[in-house]
Amino acid sequence: MKKITQLAGSAAFCASLVAGAAMAQDAQSISTVVKVTGENWFIRMNEGVDQFNADNEAIEAAQVGPAQADAAQQARIIEDLVARGVSAIAVVPMDPSALEGVLRRAKQRGIKVIAHEGDSIVNADADIEAFDNAAFGTKINEGLADCMGGEGKWTSFVGSLGSLTHNQWVEAGAENAGSKYPGMELVAEKNESFNDANRAYERAKEILRAHPDIKGFQGSSAIDVIGIGRAVEEAGLEDKTCVFGLGLPKDTGPYLETGAVDRIYFWDPKDAGYVMNVVSKMILDGTEITNGMDLGVPGYNEVTVSDGPGKGIIIQGQAWVDVGKDDYAEYPF
Repeated sequence: MKKITQLAGSAAFCASLVAGAAMAQDAQSISTVVKVTGENWFIRMNEGVDQFNADNEAIEAAQVGPAQADAAQQARIIEDLVARGVSAIAVVPMDPSALEGVLRRAKQRGIKVIAHEGDSIVNADADIEAFDNAAFGTKINEGLADCMGGEGKWTSFVGSLGSLTHNQWVEAGAENAGSKYPGMELVAEKNESFNDANRAYERAKEILRAHPDIKGFQGSSAIDVIGIGRAVEEAGLEDKTCVFGLGLPKDTGPYLETGAVDRIYFWDPKDAGYVMNVVSKMILDGTEITNGMDLGVPGYNEVTVSDGPGKGIIIQGQAWVDVGKDDYAEYPF
């Protein structure tokens, strides 16, 4: 049985490729490149990549990412992979526009490119979205509006201004609030956390000082609500604020219990990691992915397929879940 390799950075990843140089010339390899290592969202995603690796003896699949959520570091990792000649790169981009050049070089070398949360990428064979991003952002904002009673100040957080899906969610939220809830006032929008709970915490404290009457927070990075919830809890504002956004049940559970966070929305990163590799292998094998196809992964059982911005396709699932204090424990991750 082949060895399942867990990788934490570009150096370890490239070393593993050198060690595997004796593999047969036609052996396939898929490298999943995430935004940052060490964050629980991507630790969970690595479980899906490892499971795919274990389920497919004829292919080598592994995950790698930078130590910090930084588009330049992510691009350098992809440059290394292009130089090594992997078969496919599955990437969760920190900033899709910042990766176009290196992904174009990958495609010129015959490497297949599969994105997740990157439906604007031109140089991709396919992009996989867990759901309709505008609908997801609207759903979060509807929950926030209901909690706020449709009025009061609110703000939004993103991992970065270059994080495509995060911006799609908060922009859809802002459009929803602006069109349906004239009493809601958006202040200091699109606060960047750079996928760092401490940064989200510090920024949330600043916002609470600047706007002591603020009622709502909409977070986009999986750790935004953790930082925001901590700031809200320390200020004793659990009953006066509404915190909604992306999050994982285990991470956010303590804040859901206290009411510092009101509701989280997510899709299972493990399933996303697995399906990225399923699609990568299908494209490597020349298998056509069609509208309504079942990819064999929960949330991706009847996908919608449309044309992407380049020559690739966009694959959309129906994988989102939202939970609160009463039901988050049903999801053990």
